[in-house]
Amino acid sequence: MSKQTTAIPQSQLEAQFAYCDRIAARWHSQGVSPAAYVETYGCQQNEADSEKLRGYLVQCGYTIVSQAEGADVVVVNTCAIRDHAEQRVFGNLGALTHTKRRHSGQKIFLCGCMAGEPTVTERIRASYPHVDGVFSTHHLWQFPEILYRVLTQGKRQFFVEDEPGSIAEGIPQVRDSRLKAWVSIMYGCNNFCTYCIVPYVRGRERSRRMEDILAECRELIQGGIREITLLGQNVNSYGKDLPEDVDFADLLAAIAQFPGDFLIRFMTSHPRDASEKLFDTMARYPKIAKQLHLPFQSGSSRILKAMNRHYDRETYLKKVAYAKEKMPDLVLTSDVIVGFPGETEEDFRETMSLIQQVRYDSLFTFIFSPRPGTPAAKMEDSTSKEEKNRRFDQLCALQNRISQEIHGDYVGRTLRCLIDGQDGQLLTARTEGGRLVRLSGDPALIGTYRDITITGASTWSMTGAL
Repeated sequence: MSKQTTAIPQSQLEAQFAYCDRIAARWHSQGVSPAAYVETYGCQQNEADSEKLRGYLVQCGYTIVSQAEGADVVVVNTCAIRDHAEQRVFGNLGALTHTKRRHSGQKIFLCGCMAGEPTVTERIRASYPHVDGVFSTHHLWQFPEILYRVLTQGKRQFFVEDEPGSIAEGIPQVRDSRLKAWVSIMYGCNNFCTYCIVPYVRGRERSRRMEDILAECRELIQGGIREITLLGQNVNSYGKDLPEDVDFADLLAAIAQFPGDFLIRFMTSHPRDASEKLFDTMARYPKIAKQLHLPFQSGSSRILKAMNRHYDRETYLKKVAYAKEKMPDLVLTSDVIVGFPGETEEDFRETMSLIQQVRYDSLFTFIFSPRPGTPAAKMEDSTSKEEKNRRFDQLCALQNRISQEIHGDYVGRTLRCLIDGQDGQLLTARTEGGRLVRLSGDPALIGTYRDITITGASTWSMTGAL
């Protein structure tokens, strides 16, 4: 894996736009209005990447549609974090043989994190001949060229070389929402947690220039975006690779001083780099949401060391205590893995006690999934599947009870929320802390901030009234 970072020159981006023009002209000459479908698996970073893929496709003359059936191009943007996600992709990829049979000109591409795994690439070559192109995250910026080659050469294209991690500014985006926007501030990861495939498929950490991020955020705010979520595998390490003396807290403060009615969110934070300066900055600026996703993964210092997390239980709890002291209304969420190799009942009880002590608003819970190529995949794992499931169920039951209690404490309070959509006959809204609220109201209110009184609560959401 290359450690070098490459800034893609504007001239090379212009060459990609030229491919877009050639593709659009090709369709125009045939009198065809082509359609494209992009299916996304995984994290918010993948969602942001898909917005760029759609941006390129629109520039190539395609109309974005909501299903693979009948589409001229299908792009499957994948996640490699868990085996279940990979198997789901392979299953759905196999099902595309039927859509291609009914629409023989359909071109199918696989990209994203799975495309960065050599075993996946070889499996696609050997067993999925209907897939026309595969490209890793490092080659996303070259998608127009890859598409053009498939259309004109009639040969399968594989852009999966171990290229240096790159940053390409200026790729067009078709965003999913007119109210909320993802903004990637950095790519890759340097932490090499023993269970995680991300550094191997997304490369080393590389930060975008601060001025480019600020320009993008300013344009979004001026265009009416109400929430901006800053993205990175570890946003807290932003700026470490830049020549300027700037860090993530500085970036947050700069955006928070822009005029306009908006909120800033971010994810994901690694506890190793979560600093008091970050928490102080969050507390200081009203436009930074008092919401923090801070994955702890295990409550056992012994397991954290085996995970190569670079912190222990005590350090994590100190950081949480400081953050809550500075922001009493902080909404805190996290990730936790059950059944990591070598986890004993005592280790699991330490995880349970940490959850009881911190009292998270919600958790993303996972049973350990070995990823080939990571150190943890080679670790001895003697805990049975049945035992892991038992621990997982116990943990979920505990967190569900805590979430229910926390949501219950909101009843009777009035909160400023962004009304962001509809769920059947009801409107949906989000609190500053990202909690879901359903309420009755006029759909014309979508896109506005309103004071909502909480009238009811469940484990997963709340109800309210204007």
